Amino acid sequence: MRPFARLFAFILCLIAMPVLAQTLPEQVAGRATPPLVTDKANLWLLDLSDGGRVTIWLRPDVAPKMVERVKTLTRQGFYNGLAFHRVIDGFMAQGGDPKGDGTGGSTLPNVDAEFNYLPHVRGAVSAARADAENSANSQFFIVFQPRLALDKKYTVFGRVIDGMQYVDAIERGEPPTDPTKILRAYIAADGPPPYTPAAAPAPVTLGAPVTLPGSGTPRPAGTAAPKRAGKPAAGAPRAGQ
Repeated sequence: MRPFARLFAFILCLIAMPVLAQTLPEQVAGRATPPLVTDKANLWLLDLSDGGRVTIWLRPDVAPKMVERVKTLTRQGFYNGLAFHRVIDGFMAQGGDPKGDGTGGSTLPNVDAEFNYLPHVRGAVSAARADAENSANSQFFIVFQPRLALDKKYTVFGRVIDGMQYVDAIERGEPPTDPTKILRAYIAADGPPPYTPAAAPAPVTLGAPVTLPGSGTPRPAGTAAPKRAGKPAAGAPRAGQ
């Protein structure tokens, strides 16, 4: 009977292991349950001027204050038109500053630090701040390559789950010469329209052509009439000299 009992206990363990695996991390570490990656209430959409939409999975389970701030500002239209003003190749792209120089923020109070266990890996979205830990506001950065030295020093509040190729294409520079901009930002639950690219600039026109007196040659309005060739001025070099 003992061999049979041991076999039966082993089978019970195998059955119970998947259930334990789902509940054990939360019970042991005391972590809140993250939202599903399909939860539209926690999907932040950034339509970039470099050609596409970036989808960021927000994590209110670890950074509820920063996530709430991002949602509030997004619904106010705060991020629309803002540039990525500091972009370091191999490190990160920083945006969310209405001044465009890294010194600005929203009119809302700063957000307290919510340092957590999420790492600064590729695609991580973290709150930018000043020297003071509780100085996050509207600015954020998206990580190109892992920078684990930032862990538990900055608040990670999300992760790019789609459109990372558009993050990779953000114009580099401090500041960039031609910065990539957030055309529009949305929360997916609000039913945003499909991505639409930025409107192309209108072509420059010089006006209707005009006719020079004494000739039938039209020229664009606003341009100077060509000078007639004359005798060279005294002392001017001439071909063949």
